[in-house]
Amino acid sequence: MTRLLPNVNKVFFASDGSSAVEIALKMSLHAHQIAGQHQRTHFVALENAYHGETVGALSVSDLGLYKTPYKPLLFPTTFLQHIPYVRGSDDPLWHDCETEWVAIEKQLNNTPEQLSAIIVEPIVQGAGGIKIYSADFLRRLSAWAKTHGVHLIADEIMTGIARTGKMLACEHAAITPDFLCLSKGLTSGFLPMSAVLTTQKIYDYFYDDYETGRSFLHSHTFSGNALAAAVANETLSIVETESIEHHATFIGQHMRKAMYALADEFTQLSNPRGIGAIAAIDLPKDNRTPRLSLQIAVDAAKNGILLRPIDQTLYWMPPLIAETADLDRLYHATRKVLSNLRIA
Repeated sequence: MTRLLPNVNKVFFASDGSSAVEIALKMSLHAHQIAGQHQRTHFVALENAYHGETVGALSVSDLGLYKTPYKPLLFPTTFLQHIPYVRGSDDPLWHDCETEWVAIEKQLNNTPEQLSAIIVEPIVQGAGGIKIYSADFLRRLSAWAKTHGVHLIADEIMTGIARTGKMLACEHAAITPDFLCLSKGLTSGFLPMSAVLTTQKIYDYFYDDYETGRSFLHSHTFSGNALAAAVANETLSIVETESIEHHATFIGQHMRKAMYALADEFTQLSNPRGIGAIAAIDLPKDNRTPRLSLQIAVDAAKNGILLRPIDQTLYWMPPLIAETADLDRLYHATRKVLSNLRIA
């Protein structure tokens, strides 16, 4: 695991994605306090962000469906607006978002000395609608954070371990975060496990005698479960030896062609997009069919595939070992579902 990012090689084990995010938020805040920067108590996230369902993770998430009932428990967070979204790596904005960055930087420059960390889902926002954003934006955001002494937390719980065609989505922007959160891909979904990786510098803030009060006191009963750790080691070994990230890129090309074919046939669908083994398209917002996404899920199950649209977004995120025959079946079944629901 520590080979993923050579300079982010200190590992704190946890049990699930939300816990990993909580740990990263707490560790960032605590490290600033140890460094004497007590004013750094605020967090920044992106619009449409989703980072989990515990209190800290919900606080830095931007989806009302999940967080509205619990607002009295949550701390205030600044959400950056006007993120430069793209369809994929061939979009001009992917490489250069200078014009869009000007407005974003203004938002960041309001109170940089009060910021503890910026947290992002690198490159792809999941529950926010499978939104892909500019790699150049992530590069600029990372550089700004470093310049202003603000930590960058990379929540790679969904995007990590080859899903985007790289071992880590951060690699698309060639950045190194201060904290890296991993979970789902670590054990291929078989056992609950997560981890927060951080740097030697942050590790050193907490490395001292207990009496100094610098210890990071966070312990969950099943953190770093030995069986889950063994599965994670085997998963990482297979991903590396079988070049799964390259396979993700290969099947992703197939998926995007299929998604664009759906867009051509069903003209009410819009914004086909994808990266790595992720592809998505938007359903019609003014469709008269009530709870369209639910009907798609039910009809898809009847046709032997699992689809779970996120609000108005239909997406494919197959197992990373899927073959083209599996993807053809996915495409034809999806096409049948859309036809049955009379989406023109």
